[in-house]
Amino acid sequence: MANDPKRPVALVTGTSSGIGQSIGRFLLASGWDVVGFDVAPAAIESASFKPVRVDLTDCAAAQAAAREHAYADALVHAAGVLRVGRLGELNAADFGLMWSLHVAALASIADILGPAMHQRGAGRIVLVGSRVAQGMPGRSQYAATKAALIALARSWAGELIEGGVTVNVVSPAATETAMLQDPARSGSAPRLPPLGRLIRPDEIASLVAYLLSPAADAITGQDIQICGGASLPR
Repeated sequence: MANDPKRPVALVTGTSSGIGQSIGRFLLASGWDVVGFDVAPAAIESASFKPVRVDLTDCAAAQAAAREHAYADALVHAAGVLRVGRLGELNAADFGLMWSLHVAALASIADILGPAMHQRGAGRIVLVGSRVAQGMPGRSQYAATKAALIALARSWAGELIEGGVTVNVVSPAATETAMLQDPARSGSAPRLPPLGRLIRPDEIASLVAYLLSPAADAITGQDIQICGGASLPR
């Protein structure tokens, strides 16, 4: 990636597939340079895209990679994995994987990028959460890790707002990605929202791009749901 000083830079995790890839492509089309953190091979080809192979469950590796890209104007944490299980069948390894990827990796990267943005007087952090953070039978461990993102975002928003940095969460309902076909979630079918269809990754990417824009300067510490009506009283 050839850095153009006129183009802002977003560091996006999970760009090899799903929501992260959609966000990466959307930002590239919107005039951003994108640095993609993922353990999988790059799925985006663009002169404005820099793939970085890193195991995000290794906090030391994630933080080392973040130090090399502390110049980024924005951080979007979209990397994720879903494992399901009810009480009596909970798997500690599954919980550890989700916590490492969703929470610990984010904290390692944000611990570098957040202060750097604050020092420069501007920046954006957007975390991809989930409607499941409110709780759902059979997904307690996943819900706990996504709920942690909201707590981190609200805490960091308070710390960084005076430095011109905003921190928000985008929480979609069931989304049309390959994760829905993951064998690890067999027996736990997604629930269609009242809209009657799954959320599209490009709809999430569009909202993320807005939150990264100057127009969203006054929005911080929020958990914004893309739910297709699932959160409405029924």
